[in-house]
This record gives sequence, C-alpha cells and structure tokens, in this order.
Amino acid sequence: MEKKMKNNHASLNQIKTSTNVLFNAVFLILAVMCVFPLLFVFSISISSEESLRMNGYQIIPPQLSSAAYQFLWNERMMILRAVFMSVSVTVLGTILAVILTTSMGYVVSRRTYKLKTLYTWIVFIPMVFNGGMLASYVVVNNILNLRNTIWALILPLACSSFSVTICRTFFRTTVPDSIVESAKIDGADQFCIWSRIVLPISKPVMATIGMFAAFGYWNDWFQASLYIQDKNLQTLQSLLNNIQKNIEYIANNPYGGLSLQQYKSSMPTESVRMAIAIVIIVPIACTYPFFQKYFISGLTIGSVKE
Repeated sequence: MEKKMKNNHASLNQIKTSTNVLFNAVFLILAVMCVFPLLFVFSISISSEESLRMNGYQIIPPQLSSAAYQFLWNERMMILRAVFMSVSVTVLGTILAVILTTSMGYVVSRRTYKLKTLYTWIVFIPMVFNGGMLASYVVVNNILNLRNTIWALILPLACSSFSVTICRTFFRTTVPDSIVESAKIDGADQFCIWSRIVLPISKPVMATIGMFAAFGYWNDWFQASLYIQDKNLQTLQSLLNNIQKNIEYIANNPYGGLSLQQYKSSMPTESVRMAIAIVIIVPIACTYPFFQKYFISGLTIGSVKE
C-alpha cells in the first residue's frame, strides 16, 4: 500500500515531455532577452563613430573600431581611480550591510525578546513609507556632515528593511530555540551566540544579503550625484552618468597633454558610453556564478519543505 502511494506521488510530480519542452523554450527565450542587451551594448562599443552616425545602432556593426577602448586606455588613470572607488565602496558597504542586517534580523527573530514587536514595526514601516529624498539629504549632509566623504556613499544604503525581513525569516525557521537556550546555559551571551553559532550556519542568507548589497552599491550613482563633488571620490557609475549627461565632462579633464580642441576632436562619444557600460557590467556579472548556490537557497527561505 505504501509503495503504491509513493508511485502515485511520483506520477503526480512528473512533468509531461511537452510541458518540459515548453518550459525549456520559455526559459531559453528569457535567457536570450537577458543576454541580448549586453551583446547589443558591446556591439555599439566596438562600432566606429562614422558608422554610428551613418547607420545608427546595429547588432552587427558594419565597421569595427577599437577607438572607444583605446580612449578608455588613454584615460586609464581616471577610470582606474573610479574603479578603485567603486570596489572600495562595494566591499566596505557589503561587509557593513551584512553585519547590520544579520544582527538586526537575529534580534527581531527571537520570540522571547521583549521589544521584538516594536523593532518589527520599525523595520516594516520603511518598506511602505520613507522620509523622502529631502529628509535623507538633510540627515546625511547637514546633520552627519558626510558630504564629499566615502561614507556618504556607504551609510545611506547600509541597511535594507527587505533584507532584514529575509534574515528574520531565515533565523526563525532555521535556528531552533533549543540551540540558543543551550548556549545560554553554557554561559554564552547574545553576541557570542550570534557570531559563533548563528552566523556559521547562515551562509545562504549571508550570501543572498551580500549579493543584494553588492549589486546595490556597485550600480549606485545617485548617492554620488547628491553628496560628491570631489572628482577623486567619483565612482565608476557616477562617471558613466556624467558622461551620459554631458560628454564634455571628460573633454574638460584631459590627461594626455593635448589641447582641449584636439582632445574633443579625437574623442569618441556614443561608443565610449557603451564601452564604460561594459566595464561596469562585466565584473559584477562574473561574481554571480560563485554565489548562485547560496543565492537560490537564500531566496527560497520559508518555502514548504518535504
């Protein structure tokens, strides 16, 4: 009887061949839709300025040119400085975000904590309402005096209510109260429990939160546009945004010893924008496969387990 029930369950969980083919076709189309924009941007970046003026954007460039990447190489000092800032902000911000998010998620996940309900509402309300850009600007610029510092790029994005909620759910469903109580009996305080017991078994949620934070920091340009005027603190994304708004931003900062007019005449425009976009996309895209296993398991937190 039991064997028959298992066979019935197995037959119910089986996917028909036609359905499987349909799913594969849908996922293939979605994958192509995700990859195509990147290929299109790369195609534009290796197109000559003349062909872009004559033919517009094309997936197969009629005339190839490496002028955009040669231009970026000539401007490598400015690009490398922006890359260094982006990497620094991403690494420091991700570490800080993981520490803050997991610690707060652990606190609100403990059922015996007296202020659990209060802190849960404090976490939940910003997911629905926020103070707006003006309030954030006043706090960061006038109260904390973080203008033209690296912390103006890190602290405003350091803690996300959505990420705290994910951590809270993970800790509540994965970390049993018996482990915490046993550690308390052995004399461990809450910080010791969080750092030595909870975090080592929380790699999936830490990887998920870390990925969210890293993507947010790496792709952010808005904080720099608000708080950064020092060109030495410009991130790569902020640099790209300035180029997109006004190509003169680079033209007015020549490094090659050319006159301004010579510099402007030799400078590609559209292909440079796309080349910098490729420089921004490729590094962060290459990190995803290393965290994919933890990322998927972290996103399925709270799902029904068999």
